[in-house]
Amino acid sequence: MATFQEKQQLISHPEKVQSLYPGHTFEKLVSNNRLHSYKHLRTPRSGKVVAYWLIGILIIAIGSLFLPWQQNIRANGFVTALLPEERPQRVNAIIDGYIEHWYVQEGQYVRKGDPIVRIGEIKDKYFDPKTLERLVEQVEAKRQAAYFIKEKIHAIDQTIVALKEGLKWSLDKAKNKLEQAQYKVRIDSAEVVAAQTDYDVAKERFARYQALYEKGLLSLTDFESRKLKLQEALAKVTAAQNKLLASRNELMNARIEISSIEADYQAKIAKAIAEKDEATYNYNDALGSIAKLENEKSNIEIRNQFYIIRAPQSGLIVKAAKTGIGETIKQGEPVATIMPEKHTLAVELYVSANDVPLISRGRKVRLQFDGWPALQFSGWPRVAIGTFGGVVKVIDFVNSKDGKYRVLVTEDPEDEKWPHQLRIGSGVLGWAMLDEVTLGFELWRQFNGFPPSLSSPPEDDFEIKAAEKEKK
Repeated sequence: MATFQEKQQLISHPEKVQSLYPGHTFEKLVSNNRLHSYKHLRTPRSGKVVAYWLIGILIIAIGSLFLPWQQNIRANGFVTALLPEERPQRVNAIIDGYIEHWYVQEGQYVRKGDPIVRIGEIKDKYFDPKTLERLVEQVEAKRQAAYFIKEKIHAIDQTIVALKEGLKWSLDKAKNKLEQAQYKVRIDSAEVVAAQTDYDVAKERFARYQALYEKGLLSLTDFESRKLKLQEALAKVTAAQNKLLASRNELMNARIEISSIEADYQAKIAKAIAEKDEATYNYNDALGSIAKLENEKSNIEIRNQFYIIRAPQSGLIVKAAKTGIGETIKQGEPVATIMPEKHTLAVELYVSANDVPLISRGRKVRLQFDGWPALQFSGWPRVAIGTFGGVVKVIDFVNSKDGKYRVLVTEDPEDEKWPHQLRIGSGVLGWAMLDEVTLGFELWRQFNGFPPSLSSPPEDDFEIKAAEKEKK
């Protein structure tokens, strides 16, 4: 066995092993316990391995900081249809009623216009099955009444025309009579003047004859004869004056008769006009009643069509909102839900207000659908498995109830097609892809709580650009 000094020399100078122990190596001497203390002085092998591993991991970690990392915005959502008319819609009852008969069952395919359910009437106003027929009869009766009233108005118009013509002829007749009376007054006036002249002449003669009689130059018989002629002349004057007075009275009566004729005919015409106005009012009232009845008739005809609720478009009956027979349903209440046959799938993602300014139309999105196993590396979308591509189609300008903004995503034509087994309402997890940065920058951003960064601001939607262009 080697002495303590020899072992120290071997430990400090391993190259002397061959001189002291020919045919033995340093490792063989250690394994044969001839250098037992050396085992406790040298570095353990496991420590070197751990050190190598730590150094390797550190190098890899430092190197990975320079790897590319694509920033993204994570959001949850669900599958929907792109167009509003292609989304599941509720079929509502237009009128109140109760369910009489179901024509379909859940899961059944229906075409547009196919009956879904028939409802019965619950309003007493429409209980009578002959309500429509009775309304038709009322409309016809009102039309007949309106026809007769219209004929009456026509007859009154003719009466008014006749009265106006009668007034014209009666006035012409009365005016002729007035002219005759005027002519007669002129003639009688001339006769009075003539009689007065004769009386004046007779009076002068009588005065001369009286003077002759007083002188005895004229006999009493001749004097009395001349006196009698004077009285006759005076009588003629009186008769002419009376005749003139009668002619004047006739003239006054002719004038009064004209006024009386005008007043009489005006009263008759006014009465006829009043009757016409009343008939016109009744005619308009009849027309209003006809219009009201026609409106009610049309409403009942349309209401009769609402007793059978039909499919607004082709699709599948998803769920019946009302069940059984005899169950009442109110106006506007849903009867069933229908899933349209043709629909373009889209995804509704809800993004926080903090992230929505970073998203623009056309931005790429990675999607993970519920039910499809996937392995997603958000920063390395190229190595993702089981995810599908999408493109941002619509970004709402108004937030939803929970304060997030809805983003509609459609299928990316440059990526793998979405599964045809997708159903509307399925859950979706999405990543809106932003710019590429280094992994070190991303970790620094996450540690400091900074939002993602973009190399350039997102472009405005083309609707806003078009509106600004129109304003210019």
